[in-house]
Amino acid sequence: MDDKQLPKPRRDFLKLSVAGAAAMGIPVASEAQTAAAKAAAASPGYVWLRPNEQSFVEALVNHMCPADELTGNGMALGLNVFFDRILGGEWGQGSRLYLKGPFPKGTPNQGYQLGLTPSQLFRAGTEGLNEFCKKQFNKPFETLAVADKESVLKDLQTGKIKLSNEIPSNTYFSHLYQMFTEAMFSDPIYGGNRNKAGWKMIGYPGVSTNNRQNIVKFKNIPFKVEPTSISDVS
Repeated sequence: MDDKQLPKPRRDFLKLSVAGAAAMGIPVASEAQTAAAKAAAASPGYVWLRPNEQSFVEALVNHMCPADELTGNGMALGLNVFFDRILGGEWGQGSRLYLKGPFPKGTPNQGYQLGLTPSQLFRAGTEGLNEFCKKQFNKPFETLAVADKESVLKDLQTGKIKLSNEIPSNTYFSHLYQMFTEAMFSDPIYGGNRNKAGWKMIGYPGVSTNNRQNIVKFKNIPFKVEPTSISDVS
């Protein structure tokens, strides 16, 4: 897929993704955590995603991050691997979420209010979306035309689509978008941002210890640096 098939240039979209992901920080990992993350990211194959979910995630990340003349598509950048590892890990299993309820419907400014772990939300939302696509298009999301994929994602974002299992479609979309953004710009040890492509795209230096000084030193001046990841300094 080339950029002409999309409503806006790929790089503009991805840079806006960074701006929209409020102050996304890179977690400080211990030596053991770093080693575990490296091993998980390097492991071949999927660990948690089911076959139909694998196909969906691959189509999703390739649609949201198509290949261009500078970098590969979402799968080439390992975004699908990030989805698999994070959903199957502690975050996906809700290790830090309070899940004892009650769970009344909240207002938008109250944030996430469902009694589901991130992995449960993903699984239920994906099942609901698959049912919707088969009913609406007689085919799963991954085989839809580019324009139809774009339309489905936009309707999820606005809550226009009503999923049969009553998962709020806009909440589900926000969940997918958050994971996509983190896959693009988190440290490569977590599976995504392969070869630091996301960081290179936006000029982010990575875990540079002198980045604070560089922000001042290179204000309004082009700043080119080879990004440094956690594995580079561990």
